Amino acid sequence: MPKVLRNTLLSARDLLVTAGPFLLLAVALLVLAYWVLDPTPPRKVVLATGVDQGAYAEFGKRYAQYLKQHGITVELRATNGANENLKLLRDPASGVDIAFVQGGADERDRRPADEEEDSLVSLGSLFYEPVWIFYREDSAQRLLKKDSLESLAQLPSWKLNIGARGSGVPHLMRRLLEANKIDMAAITILREAQTPAVQGLLEGRIDAITFASAPESLMVQMLLQTPGIRLFSFSQADAYSRRFAFLSPVTLPRGVVDLAADSPPADVHLVAPTATLVARQGTHPALIQLFVQAAQQIHGEAGWFQRKGDFPSIKGTERPLADEAQRYYAKGPPFLQRFLPFWVANLVDRMWVALVSIIAILIPLSRVVPPLYEFRIRSRVFRWYGRLRVVEDAQGKRPNEELLKELDDIEHSVEHVSVPLSYADELYALRSHIQLVRGRLTVTERPPA
Repeated sequence: MPKVLRNTLLSARDLLVTAGPFLLLAVALLVLAYWVLDPTPPRKVVLATGVDQGAYAEFGKRYAQYLKQHGITVELRATNGANENLKLLRDPASGVDIAFVQGGADERDRRPADEEEDSLVSLGSLFYEPVWIFYREDSAQRLLKKDSLESLAQLPSWKLNIGARGSGVPHLMRRLLEANKIDMAAITILREAQTPAVQGLLEGRIDAITFASAPESLMVQMLLQTPGIRLFSFSQADAYSRRFAFLSPVTLPRGVVDLAADSPPADVHLVAPTATLVARQGTHPALIQLFVQAAQQIHGEAGWFQRKGDFPSIKGTERPLADEAQRYYAKGPPFLQRFLPFWVANLVDRMWVALVSIIAILIPLSRVVPPLYEFRIRSRVFRWYGRLRVVEDAQGKRPNEELLKELDDIEHSVEHVSVPLSYADELYALRSHIQLVRGRLTVTERPPA
């Protein structure tokens, strides 16, 4: 091996050995920070949606597609609706992380807040979920002797389907009927799921059905254009919204369903709870960040009941807003995500405080490395001075021939000492000092003239 290369490798080895403990400490601190902060989100998340062909199910597919772009698999869990979604979120064994929840759907909303309730956080409101009450025109003619249903107070003697158990609509409808002072026993209440209920409405077995859903729901789209099926208009929509904080008055504009057919033929007044995304409090912040970003893309455009930019929003949420969601609504997406892939930007975004702290600890410690390195290199030279001093001190006490032989051994060993060029002067100084001692021994060894 060339001597230059050998010296370079030795210098690199010395530097590595000297800085090794420092590097190990830095790595240990980074591993500890990574373990504590847990910056990388899980690769899979479970999202509870709703019934098949409902708005929640359709939106769930869009969320799954968006998060798939970032390497995260979204498992969609079909349910009967918002109330079942809340039960799944509160059950640690369910595996559900995030769910769509309808405003006013929680059967526990009249109870005081407790520990379990506080474990759920909101990611923001997403869209209006109007209360759709579709009824048969011939049922109104038969039961009311009129062409239309004008008030919920006219529902006694009707066969009304309020949705399957687990949906948020039954609880909501009970509150609306109670507000109208209707005896529930006077109505034939049915609890069929959405699809069989729609089929029963079309066949005439059911007079009216009610569900809360975004207009993107296939069932809503179909019933709005079905002859003989009419949509109930909440003429007292403002009064309902004053009575129930989770309701908002919205209007289905004339002609919005089909401009050519002028459907609906007049504005229809509706009341609408707000759909929200709700998560467990321990859900990874990066997942919450991604879901809020997905919500911005999926729900941010104009629709039948909102203008562009109205959603997602911090308004209309019945639960505390998640910290990460609050950060997004206040500042937008993290700066680095505009330039870097999600995983890299997320890692830097969540680790930078720890990195700055680690650097603040390591900078003072790093000042110890150069003196240690210098000591290690110079010790290779200086340790031979000890043996050289022993030889010099033994002059006159031991035979010069023996001392010269020991001096030869020292010189031979020094020839194999390698130091960086910046320390070569000390090595040459050692060799000159060896020659100096040799000269003294040689002079004293010569016989007098």
